[in-house]
Amino acid sequence: MPQGDKSSYTDKQKRKAQHIEQSYEERGVSHKEAQARAWATVNKDSGGGNKSGSGRGKPDSHASARKGSVASARRSAADRSAAGKKGWETRRKRAGH
Repeated sequence: MPQGDKSSYTDKQKRKAQHIEQSYEERGVSHKEAQARAWATVNKDSGGGNKSGSGRGKPDSHASARKGSVASARRSAADRSAAGKKGWETRRKRAGH
C-alpha cells in the first residue's frame, strides 16, 4: 500500500480524521498540517487502518482524547484556580485594546 493511501481505514476513522482536521483549521493551522495531525491522532487512537475483515480490528484506545485531563488532575485546586484567574485577566486586558 503506497504512503498516503487511506483505503484500509474504516469510514468511521475517515470521518474522525475529517472532524479533527476541521477543528485544527478553525484554530488557524494550515490545511496540510491539520491533515497530518488529524491522521496522526487517528493512528494513535486506533493503531492504523482497521478495514481488514470482520472482527479483526482492534478497539480504539482514545489515548489522545484523555491526554489533557492527566496534567490538570495532578494540579491542586488552588493552582487550577490561579491559572484560570490569570487567563481571565489576560483576556480582559486584551479585549480592551
